[in-house]
Amino acid sequence: MGEIKNRLFIVFVMLAALALATGTPAAAAEGKVNINTAGIEELSLLPRVGDVIAARIVEFREANGAFEATEDLMLVKGIGERTFELMEPHVGLSGETTLAEKVRLPRKTESEDKN
Repeated sequence: MGEIKNRLFIVFVMLAALALATGTPAAAAEGKVNINTAGIEELSLLPRVGDVIAARIVEFREANGAFEATEDLMLVKGIGERTFELMEPHVGLSGETTLAEKVRLPRKTESEDKN
């Protein structure tokens, strides 16, 4: 009986290690950032946005007024189509900012980089 428990424990540990090694992503962050009212700290929660890009978003908004479409983020220096695609599910033009944690993107594996 003890030997069976030991084997099951080893199998469990190996499966856990495999899951960690394959980069199984954690649960995705939920919520939205209102790009018309959010400050630098809130904007920095978006994927691929740090303090510099967040400050550019705020500066753009102050110079040009409220964003009329979320796609207008691509007018901000440093935000291209790919970055916008990653941000889009997490941005909005109205309502409260409800995103509470940084959106982390899963890392690509070597085989994905080659494709």
